[in-house]
Amino acid sequence: MERSIIHLNVADFAAAIETGISPGLKNHPFIIAPLGTPRARVFDMNDPAFREGIRKGMDLARARRMTPGIKILPPKFNRYEQAMGQITQKALAYTPRVEPGRADGHIFLDMTGTSRLFGPPVDVAFRLRKALQRDLGLDPIWALATTRIVAKVATRLVKPLGEYIVAPGEEADFLEPLSLSLVPGIDREELETLTTFNLSRVSQLRLLSPAQLEIPFPGRSRRIHDLIRGIDPEPVSPAQTPGTKNFIRTGREFGQDTNDPADLRSALYEMVEEICTDLRRRNMAGRSAEIILSYSDGIQGRAAGKLSTTLEPAMFKICDQILIRAWARRVRIRHMELICTKGPARPVQDSLFRKKSKQDSQENISRALDKIRARFGPGIVRTGLTLDRSGQVNRLKVFRKKSFGLQSSA
Repeated sequence: MERSIIHLNVADFAAAIETGISPGLKNHPFIIAPLGTPRARVFDMNDPAFREGIRKGMDLARARRMTPGIKILPPKFNRYEQAMGQITQKALAYTPRVEPGRADGHIFLDMTGTSRLFGPPVDVAFRLRKALQRDLGLDPIWALATTRIVAKVATRLVKPLGEYIVAPGEEADFLEPLSLSLVPGIDREELETLTTFNLSRVSQLRLLSPAQLEIPFPGRSRRIHDLIRGIDPEPVSPAQTPGTKNFIRTGREFGQDTNDPADLRSALYEMVEEICTDLRRRNMAGRSAEIILSYSDGIQGRAAGKLSTTLEPAMFKICDQILIRAWARRVRIRHMELICTKGPARPVQDSLFRKKSKQDSQENISRALDKIRARFGPGIVRTGLTLDRSGQVNRLKVFRKKSFGLQSSA
């Protein structure tokens, strides 16, 4: 059975997300780049900026000289990751073999053997594109081929909008007239080496045998020989679904950028409560924790540490130290994310003669609170650290009236 690989690519993905947030930017050139850093580079740009000569990876200072007054937006990495997750979930409705990029708008789907369920892969590509247009406001390019390499090259040819189908058996003819720079898998250094031999097109490189390619590319000759013929046996790596992933992640985006330690610690404790509740429900322990801070200028800071508990006070103490290490700048913070790697499942059967410790009592309390929150809502029981400092008395009054029908006191 011939493989059927769909490659979807949302051109200028970060810029497309920003345009969806602010539609007024659509016809105006803008750059996405971290601000406030002397060596900042362009992370992404929209099509009008591309036509002005701006390119990804370009020095921001050079881009400003080329287009004085151009609008510059700080990157919002958390939003790009969320959008990528939504695209992946829609793709998983058609096949379990989905390989997304990391917040870059690229995604591969292996549709081999699914025609009896969903129809021809071409129809799936059309339906998925319509779903992304309708639900996310994104308009991806797509291509269909028998290998990942050929499908990705095809989307590069029709960028920024369009679709392309490479029929089985046409892979080599499709690639032959193209520039070598369009073929994924041939890196920049290898392209520079080929340029010294006046080789710039696939048709020229095909005249060389694997033995001849071995001279300039020792150990890589066979791979390059296959790439320029569209031969790519590499499978589509399935994405981890929510039920099988080995980590738990949660995040908070602040209404206003902040560098107030109390705001950050309050948000961190809420996230720790979510993680601990989920770990206890799965009867697992956390193995490690990582905190990612997204600053208002688009730069990220991160730090990690080991875990060995599912109790909120103990985990918060560890995560608080991780936060201190990750928070290395004075710039205000826009988004904070906590990622916990899951450890092995804990034994269900407890020891018959083991003495109960203080930790056991704390875990019993935590599990009791889990049951209360599951029945009445997650905000029904709160710690003092997570209360709004400006209105905590009023919030306590509402809590007492709604929960137990008690009269509030002054």
